Amino acid sequence: MALNRRDVLATSGMGLIGGGLGGAFLGSASARCALTGARRGAWCNDLVLHLRIISPVDRTAQVERLLADDVAATHVVVFPGVARDPVGDLITCDVAREGASTLLERLRGFGLERDGSIMMDSVDVSLSRSADRAERRAPGFGVDAVVWEQIEQATSEESRLSAAFLTFMAVATAIAGIGVLLDQPILIVGAMVVGPEFGPLAALCVGLVRRRASLSGRALAALTVGFPVGMAVTVLTTWLLDAIGLTSREMLLADRPLTSFIWQPDALSWVVGFLAGIAGMLSLTSAKAGTLVGVLISVTTVPAAANAAVALAYGVTDEAAGSAVQLFVNLAAIVVAGVLTLLVQRVAWRRHR
Repeated sequence: MALNRRDVLATSGMGLIGGGLGGAFLGSASARCALTGARRGAWCNDLVLHLRIISPVDRTAQVERLLADDVAATHVVVFPGVARDPVGDLITCDVAREGASTLLERLRGFGLERDGSIMMDSVDVSLSRSADRAERRAPGFGVDAVVWEQIEQATSEESRLSAAFLTFMAVATAIAGIGVLLDQPILIVGAMVVGPEFGPLAALCVGLVRRRASLSGRALAALTVGFPVGMAVTVLTTWLLDAIGLTSREMLLADRPLTSFIWQPDALSWVVGFLAGIAGMLSLTSAKAGTLVGVLISVTTVPAAANAAVALAYGVTDEAAGSAVQLFVNLAAIVVAGVLTLLVQRVAWRRHR
């Protein structure tokens, strides 16, 4: 059976999406953790965490007392004088996830991050009655606990304006642009997953709630540069495909029942973006990651930017304007929902302290 131009582009796009889901999405740290966590039932932060502390000698006794008195801590081991850089005592312990953030806050109060170090790893397997006892005694549930320091560091890494981030953004937007012209939902869904914009959005929410101006600034920079770069690449891609006869202005103006929602925002656009923002933030802060991929394919950010770029390339200003509104509505809804979710979690965390 002969394939027409639309079939060839859609088939090629599905192959690219397959590679994107297995490669581009896995290229970011949070995505790797999300998929690994989905298999294990956690987002790279299991119910028991391991701490490795280098303490100045004059503060080791304080640290030991703190760990001994903390019901969430167990498996405490002290190696006097073994640390060389920085100089001090090495202390290791395991802590139930629900008590980790409070313990880290108290350890930082000793100035250990300045004069020593605090390192934290996830524990994949824990076969210990002591660890089980620590989990039972710690207030709250590990699956609901937020380890604020971990979330800050993870989102900070995802908010950097790197060459990889810009490449993913450009590729995702270009794929979505082709999906718009072909009226192919599978390309739109694939572009949503490949797009790296949720990392900076999450970082912006964390930065606002935790009052980390540098984190918020990096996130805003990534978003304000990333989307224009992706749109510019999509405009150039559209012109190139049009020049070689693979796409045309008529494809954009034709009836597109499967993707026309992208440039026709309504009240439900805000509702979906808001709900996705709640689910996305919970998937990052809790020990449940199964919803993260669903969040990525439920928000119309990259597709809206792509639709706007394609419309600009062909001079269809009304569709470009509608797509821009859709993009703004989704971004605003995600940020508002993310901030509110984190605020609720912070209040709940303080009640359990």
